[in-house]
Amino acid sequence: MARYYDVHPQNPQPRSISQVVDLVRSGGLIAYPTDSCFALGCSLGNRDGLDRIRQIRKLDDRHHFTLVCAEFAQLGQFVQISNAVFRAVKASTPGSYTFILPATKEVPRQLLHPKKKTVGVRIPDHATTQALLAELGEPLLSSTLLLPGHDEPMTQGWEIKEELENQVDAVIDSGDCGTEPTTVVDLSGDEPEIVRYGAGDPSRFE
Repeated sequence: MARYYDVHPQNPQPRSISQVVDLVRSGGLIAYPTDSCFALGCSLGNRDGLDRIRQIRKLDDRHHFTLVCAEFAQLGQFVQISNAVFRAVKASTPGSYTFILPATKEVPRQLLHPKKKTVGVRIPDHATTQALLAELGEPLLSSTLLLPGHDEPMTQGWEIKEELENQVDAVIDSGDCGTEPTTVVDLSGDEPEIVRYGAGDPSRFE
């Protein structure tokens, strides 16, 4: 049965954040808000959590999972960034973008795209997400909370709690965070490729 946390959108209560992070550290799967829409998240090495996300969203092995990071400095540990890519990503973060980049050996193999050996990374501009990441001290393994058969991601915490009551361990609600997922930009090749148009302005990568 999922726990429900109602947190302040600008000043998330430290006690609630600490309790959610304890759940994540102990192998839990959470639904949490970001600057574009809700996401499912678990700790980086949580294979069971990864399987649960795949099951909830009915994903195949070609799906790009995302490492949600607290700050730009964290990225270099998990993805390879050339000088040109460095400038483009730094100018666009924090914000509603997901960047697909070649992964380093720090990223568990089961998270990688099977052929390209890439992974998604993003740095959200959202107080609750940043509070979770600061308390956790490492990225959250995440995927947009878009359920099979739905045209748009779910946006209301209480609806998510009702729908996923027995499939997630906690739902964090800090008010409306929109229905538009991130703009996804593949920077693993010679030229940027926009994989999904979303909340982030795509013009700088076109």
